[in-house]
Formats: sequence, C-alpha cells, structure tokens
Amino acid sequence: MVANVPSHSPSSFPEPAWDVPQFTFRAIATGMVLGGILSLCNIYTGLKIGWSFNMSITSALLSFGLFHFLGKIKNTAPFGMHENAIQQTAASAAASIASAGMVSAIPAWTMLTGKTLSWGAMAVWALSVSIVGIVVGMGLRKQMLLVDKLPFPFGIATAETMKQMYSQGAEAIGKVRALLWAALFSGVLRLIVKIGKLPPLFFPGSIPWGKSDHVEAAGLKAITLKHLTWAFNPSLFMVGGGALIGMKACASLFLGAIVTWLWLAPMIISNGWVSVPLEQVDPWGLVYTPKHVWIDLVKTWLIWPGVSMMVVAALTSFAFSWRSMLGALLDLRSARKEKDPSASNRNPDVPRRWFLLSLLVVTIFSVSCQIGIFGIKWGMAIFAVALTFLLAVVAVRVSGETGITPVGSMGKVTQLTFGVIDSGNVTANLMTANVTGGAASQCADLMHDLKTGAMLGSVPRLQITAQAFGVLAGSLVGPAAYLLLIQDPHSMLMTMEWAAPAVAKWMAVAELFQKGLSSMPPGSFNAMMIGGGVGMLIAILNKTMPKKVQTFVPSAASIGLAMVIPAFYAVSFFIGGVAAWFASKFAPKWSAKYLVVLAAGLIAGESLTGILAAFFSM
Repeated sequence: MVANVPSHSPSSFPEPAWDVPQFTFRAIATGMVLGGILSLCNIYTGLKIGWSFNMSITSALLSFGLFHFLGKIKNTAPFGMHENAIQQTAASAAASIASAGMVSAIPAWTMLTGKTLSWGAMAVWALSVSIVGIVVGMGLRKQMLLVDKLPFPFGIATAETMKQMYSQGAEAIGKVRALLWAALFSGVLRLIVKIGKLPPLFFPGSIPWGKSDHVEAAGLKAITLKHLTWAFNPSLFMVGGGALIGMKACASLFLGAIVTWLWLAPMIISNGWVSVPLEQVDPWGLVYTPKHVWIDLVKTWLIWPGVSMMVVAALTSFAFSWRSMLGALLDLRSARKEKDPSASNRNPDVPRRWFLLSLLVVTIFSVSCQIGIFGIKWGMAIFAVALTFLLAVVAVRVSGETGITPVGSMGKVTQLTFGVIDSGNVTANLMTANVTGGAASQCADLMHDLKTGAMLGSVPRLQITAQAFGVLAGSLVGPAAYLLLIQDPHSMLMTMEWAAPAVAKWMAVAELFQKGLSSMPPGSFNAMMIGGGVGMLIAILNKTMPKKVQTFVPSAASIGLAMVIPAFYAVSFFIGGVAAWFASKFAPKWSAKYLVVLAAGLIAGESLTGILAAFFSM
C-alpha cells in the first residue's frame, strides 16, 4: 500500500501510556452521552440518504470544547488526550448503532412482514449485533494494524486532529490554524451546497455505442455521462479522504469507476438487463427526470460482481496469513503477562483466553436473540455468526484501505447465502444478513479507533472496553429515536420525505430470493464469477510479486468498491490522491508538516457541518 501519509508502522507507534489517566468515569460517561446524541444524526441521515457519519473527530472536538469550558468556569481538571481517545472510541461506537439494522434490515422486515419490534426487543437486538463486531475486532487487530499495516485513514485523521488540539509551541499552533482553516473552508462549502441545494457538477458527453432499442424506448437518444454519475461533487470530505488513503487506492477506485461506469453500466442498459425507469429518486433525495442519474437502477446488477471481487480478494489475502492469524487467536500465553505487576511488561491487548471466552459468550447471545426475537433456526443462527468473522475481514480490509465500510454489500453476501439455503424465508434472509453487516460495520469502526489509539499511545483493551460501553448507550437511545421518527414505516418510508435507499435495497434482495436465484438480473451470475476470479488474481499478485511491482498492481478492494458507489465518489477521491501525491513530490517538507492536518480538517469541517444540519432538520 503506497500512502500519502506516514505508514505508522508498529515500530513508530508509541508505547501504551499506562501512567496517565485513560479509562476514567468522565471519559466513559461523556462518550456514552455524546455518542447517544450523535446516534440520532446517523439514524436520521441513514433513513434520508442511506449514509452515516464517522463521529470520532466530532466527539473528540466536542468533548475537548466541553471540558475546556468547564475548566474556565469550574476549574475542573484538564481533560487529557488519552481520556479523549477513550471518550471518542465510546462515542463513535454509540453513534454507529444505526448500522445494527435501524436504517436497513429492521424497517425492511417490518414492511415485508407487517410485524414490528418493541423498544426493548430492538435495543437487545442492536446490542447483540454490535457486540459480535467488537469481539471479532479483538481477533483482527494485530493482523490488520500490525501485520498488514492498513492505513485506516479516518483513524489517522482523528489522531492527527487530537494531536493538534493538545500540542503546544509555534509549529503546533500553525498546524492547528491550518486544520481550523481547512475545516472552516470545508464546512462553509458544505453549508452553501446544503442551503443552495446544489447538485453535483455533471460531466458533459455521452456513450455513442450505448444506443439501443431499450434506451430509445425510454425516449432517450444516448446514454450520457450524467446518467452514469460522472461528476464532481461539491464536497471536500472525500477529497480529504483521498489525500489520506494513498495514490494506489485512489487510482484503483478511479480505474474501477472507468470500467464500471464507462463500460459495464452502458452494456447493462443497452442489453436490457435492467429496465430504464420513467422517474427515479437519487441517493441525495432529489427527484430526477429520465435524463438524469441511474445509480440505484444499475447497482442492482453491479452489486454482484463488485461484492464478489471484494469478498474473494480479501479472503485470498487473508488466506496467505492464516497461520499467523490462527496462531495469534490461539496463543494463550499472552494471558500470563497479566501476572507481572511491572508496567513495562503489562499486556495492552485482551488476553487470548478472554477473547475465546468472549467469542463463545457473544455467539450464544446472538444465537439466542436470533431464535427468540425472529424465530430463526439455531443452525442458521450459528452459521450467521460464523460467517460474520469472514465478512468482517472483508469489511475491515476495504475500510482500512479506503475509509468506506461496505456495510450493505456485506449484508448482501449473507442474503445471497441464506437465499440459497432457505429460499423464501424473508425473516432469515434479512436478519441473518443484519448480523453480518452490522457486526462487520462495528468491527471496522473499532479498527479506525484502534488506529487512533495506537498513534496516541492508548491501551487497546481499554478502547475495546470503551466501545462495549458505547454500543450499550447507542442500543438504548438509537431504537427510541427510530421509533419516534418512523412510527409507520409502510406510509413514511421510501417517500420524498424519507427516501430510505438502504431499506429499498434490502427489500429488493429479500424479495428476489423469495422467488429463487433464477430471478437474479440477467448476466449477473456470470459477472459475479468473473469478479471473484479477478479479485483472486489481483490478491495473489499483490502477495507474490516483488515490492517494486506490487506498487503497480491495483487494489481489488478499491475496484470492487467502485462498482457499488457513484462514479463521482471515485473522482473526488482521485482528485485528493493526485493533489497529495504532487504536494509530497514537489513540496516534501511542507507536506510532512501540513498534508495530514489539512486532510483531517477537510473531513472534520464537513462532518461537523453535516451533523449540525441534521440536528436543525430534526
């Protein structure tokens, strides 16, 4: 992985700071309260546009400001950086509770079955889904952070933001100013776009060979780039992300967008494998005419080769490290270090025996919830938890490389699996997928937090404990917010007010498997096989070729991801990656000081503004 930011290899991580306050009552309490509040925003935006925010930087800045204010008026003790690291871990875990099904599987299940969940049942379910992801993250930490050294760009952004908040000196003040100016610029731009309802700036042009009877039947003369989501989105959030994830991942995303949105998508439409709609609501909540965007339409076909490529590539890469991973999971000797009272010999990780015990406990808990709440057969429930471990590897690797966690895509893999095993069972199809998708998302969120902690010198096992407290808070607040916002899913969702695109996708796949695999879009099964084969080949090349050659081998995870997101996402990431590459090449000293700081500011500014907008909307 060639990154524009420091690799932060294990040797560059500071030693865990055992001698400073970290896991304090106020850190945990603040994280739970802030995370519970911020979870409202993610549920709101998830039901509106199908996306959610990473709340790590937001909660870190809010808690810093809160305790700075309290210190001024009540002379309270300073809120240290390591306390804040624990706080943001708990807060981001609570805020991501939306991925436990409240913006996707649960409303889809309600709309298909006519059944509803009480607040208590939904809270227990959300907790059971999220806690599985935390335990799986325990087992993946060393492999993903220390062995594979994945960047986890938003973990880096959070760490760099916190370093600037707590640093002193003339150079540090300059970095803080740069971060604040970048955040202000990004936030103001987001506000202008929000108030002015500015759409993406679509590229002109069309695909000449895309003409067909299917296109002309819809009253169109050609397939334009506007149809295929080629645009520059007036948002600096993803530009900042591109500056962090590195040129290889950005170039791979752009390559995937070219293959997908200049070749595959026109071919799909021209061959009539999907039907051109008369009208469509796009992911941003704006109504488009037939001459506008077809992203949701084409994704029903593209999701199969895209997910197949991501899954097979990640599992192939994982297979090269299975011996070290298995050895790490089964190494019980690490528990003996706990008996040594010397701080230098303390084990910062959760002991292996505690990991294995936790894995057993959460498996029993999850299986019991699947059986008790949804009546899923015990064999299928156990298999769903087991499948979570494999798909979490995929989600964490994709998130670690690009900063985007393919939650919905991971759920689709489970829907496909159980659609084959138990065709026609809507409840099993949706809720087992909810387990894998939600747990994989929570696992990826934990990895970004652990990256932040590793760069700051936090103790990993304390962060993992903090995340458990966070999901408890989110599980109590999130379902209450959902039930207050959406009192009648049948009449409120998939409307102009609540577009709920994720709900629509989960419903579509569940309905698909009610009818069997024969109802898959034409050609998609063959494309899925080809996507898996390409993903395996790329993963093998990345593991076996010399390092100089590996630099030019694309990332299968990024290419696969480009198949399930709009092309303008890849454009923004690519712009950020190219800008960072040029800055690093022609102004290396300046880049070493300010590149990561400016990228973090762009991410933080838009995140904060988006969340404030969500609060005002609510």
